[in-house]
Amino acid sequence: MKSVKVRGINTSVKETIMVPSDKSISHRSVIFSSLAQGKTVIENFLMAEDTLNTCKVFKQLGVPISISPTEVIVNGVGLYGLKSSKDVLYVGNSGTGIRLILGVLAAQNFDSVITGDDSIKTRPMKRIVEPLSKMGCRFFIKDNQDKWIDASHLEKVTAPVMVKKTVEINSIEYSMPISSAQLKSSILIAGMYAKGTTIVHDPGFSRDHTEKMLLQFGADIRVDKQTVSLNPPKELISKGRINVPADISSAAFWMVLACILDNAEIRIKNVGINPTRTGIITALQKMGADISFENEQKDSAEPIADIVARSSKLKGIEISGDIIPLLIDEIPILSVAAAFAEGDTIIKDAKELRVKESDRIETTIAFLRQYGAKVQEKEDGMIISGGNPLHPADTKSYYDHRIAMSSIIMALAIKGDSCIIDVDCINTSYPNFFDMLNKVSKGVVLE
Repeated sequence: MKSVKVRGINTSVKETIMVPSDKSISHRSVIFSSLAQGKTVIENFLMAEDTLNTCKVFKQLGVPISISPTEVIVNGVGLYGLKSSKDVLYVGNSGTGIRLILGVLAAQNFDSVITGDDSIKTRPMKRIVEPLSKMGCRFFIKDNQDKWIDASHLEKVTAPVMVKKTVEINSIEYSMPISSAQLKSSILIAGMYAKGTTIVHDPGFSRDHTEKMLLQFGADIRVDKQTVSLNPPKELISKGRINVPADISSAAFWMVLACILDNAEIRIKNVGINPTRTGIITALQKMGADISFENEQKDSAEPIADIVARSSKLKGIEISGDIIPLLIDEIPILSVAAAFAEGDTIIKDAKELRVKESDRIETTIAFLRQYGAKVQEKEDGMIISGGNPLHPADTKSYYDHRIAMSSIIMALAIKGDSCIIDVDCINTSYPNFFDMLNKVSKGVVLE
């Protein structure tokens, strides 16, 4: 696996950059375009391993999809036009991919088997299987003797998962045990095929890209605070085009870098600023970060703006409760900001980090400590004591793209040379990360 050496930046930084398109929206754009009637042109699609695997899955299911460097064209087959695949469906490293696609497969009149890489095979699928089983869907996993067994009553469900064909799906009113956009989306997708209204109660405010996109495709979906109701459509109808904004999760790395460097300003163009995704900005601003929006555009399905971040004097805060689902993917890079802040930053109510691409509580603490940060581990988070002397280090990615990028950003703000090991995983979400890194850091990345 590839490793990279990084030297701390010792000059001023002033750059305007573009970051990759939003991964969550890219996944959903392929899924709903495939299930709709008509052709959809997806502009600014994220050309990364995770999202391209979603394209491949729907190609295997009989959807004509063409991919060029600038766009993806999907000729939708309608809700009832998918065909069985003779091969196992493979999502790679994508938790979003497998969980949303399980909602699709659960409603089909054919059997399917879906799996992913070694990381995906450890991630919990019971949270998806449980409500969908109550709707009449059937799932099987392999036991120790390599035999398929009914997964509906098992405590642990992991990929590969066999999804049996379904004759009839019942609607459900379901209160989610955790605030999860993946779980909510999977239920809503299956609910499109159900008899009656499907209702999902969210204990928090998880991201709402699925609800917004279903509205774009003409679905009868209603949102009342933390409750979503969906009446099954006869069909989804394409409006012709989807424009995917830049990903705020990718922008977060550059926001934090600007804040923790001296004499820095980084402008990130055309970033999606959906309120269910801007928890990272709320938290950073509470820490004292100089971050602002410019050129806001609110006339599209997803609001967009340029984000400008500047050098800042940060202070420790508590990050907990309802904001956690709004920044769950950004906690590793937010922890980097906390290491450079004055005082303690307390992160709690984030146990969901334990079941991401890595145990992100454990792996975030590991790389922070390697750079000299003082961190206490908690079952549902951590306490980072900022303002302590930091030093260069050799760190590992733990094959987790967000851990790899967060560690690299931290190294850029520390005097001296650091080495980050196993960085190929970054390609799952940010294929041109190193090109942008060299632009911003002006060549301090030493291959």
